[in-house]
Amino acid sequence: MTLTWPIVFAVLCGALLHAGWNALIKSGRDSAVDTALVHVLGALVALPIVLGLRLPPAAAWPFVAVSLVIHVGYYTALAGAYRHGELGLTYPIMRGFAPLLVALASGALIGEAPSPLAWCGIVAVAAGVALVGLAHPGQALHHRKALAFAFTNAVIIAMYTVVDGHGARVSASRGVGATVGDGLGALRYVMLLSVLDGVTYPLSVWLRRSASQRAAIAAYARRRWPVAALGGAASIGSYAIALWAMTRAPIASVAALRETSVLFAALLGTLLLKERFGLQRAIGTGVIVAGVMALRLG
Repeated sequence: MTLTWPIVFAVLCGALLHAGWNALIKSGRDSAVDTALVHVLGALVALPIVLGLRLPPAAAWPFVAVSLVIHVGYYTALAGAYRHGELGLTYPIMRGFAPLLVALASGALIGEAPSPLAWCGIVAVAAGVALVGLAHPGQALHHRKALAFAFTNAVIIAMYTVVDGHGARVSASRGVGATVGDGLGALRYVMLLSVLDGVTYPLSVWLRRSASQRAAIAAYARRRWPVAALGGAASIGSYAIALWAMTRAPIASVAALRETSVLFAALLGTLLLKERFGLQRAIGTGVIVAGVMALRLG
């Protein structure tokens, strides 16, 4: 498996989509409801595709089930991070430290240890992300709840990345031992996951709200649904690209490359949400680019 330039370009496009839907959630007034709404409408986008394709093989279903449980924790921590901190702080931490954990786990869990040069790229991406996300470290320390949610989510992201990367390969190959097969395997996996995902977390949000709060959610959804539908489509597209790439290239390398989305998130946070961008974030951007090059060459 090799990280070719077409795969690099595809994953970068997916990273832009990922940053976009996260910025949409952060721009709303209730991050938990916005997250739930994005995934309800994303499920509606994915459902016709699921109906048009055959389901993933039975061997992939345990991965889907485990991923659903992990994703509930992910969305809960995501909403908490955005409730207590800026997109430019929490998003880079969540996304940047996860690839290190994926790289550490991939050798032991799936027998896919990164090469020395790939390790350099993974570490560089993580370091660059830290520079981008912690451009104002003195202020960051005052957002302890946001940091706690962000670091917790980094662990959760690493968990579902390994599970879904392996699950997509099983879906593509129709066998646990094989690696690459049907080109639609990753698409089947992510679309089924998206449909089921559109039930679990939104239902948990709905059940935690009172009757008056549920009425407010319904009114909010009627106003917010066009933006949420766009976010849902971006979320599905981003993850479909990433899982497809993981059937063609090492999971740890794709996971690190995907986190270049922090660059797009920092720019979106600056342009749309009026968050600050400075010299340290610019340096971090350069370090991330160097890491991407090392990943490609590794």
